[in-house]
Amino acid sequence: MKLIRDKQLLVGADFAGFPLKEAVVRHLREKNWIITDVGVTDPGAEDTEFMFHRVGLKAGAMIAEGEFERALLFCGTGMGIHIAASKCPHVHAGVLESVPAALRAITGNGVNMLAMGAFYVAPQMGCDIADAYLGASLGGGYEWWPNFYEFHKLAIDELEAFDYAEYKRNGFVLSHLGDYPIKLEVKPE
Repeated sequence: MKLIRDKQLLVGADFAGFPLKEAVVRHLREKNWIITDVGVTDPGAEDTEFMFHRVGLKAGAMIAEGEFERALLFCGTGMGIHIAASKCPHVHAGVLESVPAALRAITGNGVNMLAMGAFYVAPQMGCDIADAYLGASLGGGYEWWPNFYEFHKLAIDELEAFDYAEYKRNGFVLSHLGDYPIKLEVKPE
């Protein structure tokens, strides 16, 4: 598996996401990231292989098969490519437009594919989002709530174990792997 600690990253974009992807990739390469690009690399080419859903499925499959630990995806809104990637097993994708959301996506939700929309995210913000996302990990200390890591790790484990057919057979009752209570609290001074 190509890992974040080794500065190995998968990226993919359709034509709409291409300009943002190029800005973010240029920024990351300046920081010595090794980029594998499975999307549009030539904005002038007319290749239907690079429609948003096809790029999302290809990148999602590479995460599902354990080739890469994480990926950054780009389309016009971030949503279409995210939906496509999420069809693949073991993909935990998120669409976001801010640094705090990027930090929460990885530290709390263990997102392994992050999607951004070039229609909404400015190039510098995209670089900042990528830096925040790639510089953090699940339970990385961004949150201060008691049991935060355990609560979210349990959620990720239950999502990984989720089988819709079994869920339906059980009358739509989820089998729990455990419990970690958490409640909304006021941040201590």
